[in-house]
Amino acid sequence: MTHAMLKGSNVPLDTAAVRAVLRWTPGPGVPDVDASALLLGADGRVRSDEDFVFYNQPRHPSGCVRRLSKKRDTEGFTDTVEADLGNLEGSVDRVIVAASSDGGTFRSVSDLRILLYDAAAGPGREPLALFDVTAETGEETAVICGELYRRGDGWKFRAVGQGYPTGLVGLATDFGISVDEDAQDEGQAAQAGQGGPEGLQGGQEAFPAAGTPDFDATVAHTPVPPQPTVPPMPDRAPAYGYPQAAPEFRMPPMGPQFVRP
Repeated sequence: MTHAMLKGSNVPLDTAAVRAVLRWTPGPGVPDVDASALLLGADGRVRSDEDFVFYNQPRHPSGCVRRLSKKRDTEGFTDTVEADLGNLEGSVDRVIVAASSDGGTFRSVSDLRILLYDAAAGPGREPLALFDVTAETGEETAVICGELYRRGDGWKFRAVGQGYPTGLVGLATDFGISVDEDAQDEGQAAQAGQGGPEGLQGGQEAFPAAGTPDFDATVAHTPVPPQPTVPPMPDRAPAYGYPQAAPEFRMPPMGPQFVRP
């Protein structure tokens, strides 16, 4: 029997492994939707950035939570998170299942729902529970659809439906994920076609078109005197010559990268 859930309601789970399926109908003006999961400790925060399972980190190191491939069927698109609750570490108190939109807000996703299945059941089985996720304000770009949480020796599922206008980044940072803001800004600029000098938009030219005078054509240009020629440095430093320059050191990026593949 499938439990049709209301916001805030919960249902006990009699299975050790579940599959949380997000389903929606694509169409003109409907943004793409991505599923993700956060593994939280008793303090309501992640233990490390590895506790965030999403499109650029689809599998938890423990192997107990993973994001499956997105699919399309006769009813629409699906994106799925699978959780082996029976084998999760005891320090994991909750697993949040979230959705984020790409290319618009959840105002345009009118039929998003989460369906919870027994992961060990065969195809064609009815879901254990379903919850229709609706936008609260219409401006959300991320939403917590539901959460799996411990109760005694078992687990329960709660329908949540809490929206975030700050998107997946805002949702993740609320639970303790460290975001590399510089890398995030660079990724968003590249994704929007804003690479190049001064954040050029896609299609803009980085240099003036041929025949366009530099600066003001009425300004007289002072000729530059010839410069002395400097002999090129050898490819390899001689045994008793100048040492080679040390390679440039770059700090590795910090935190997950929120640039969709």
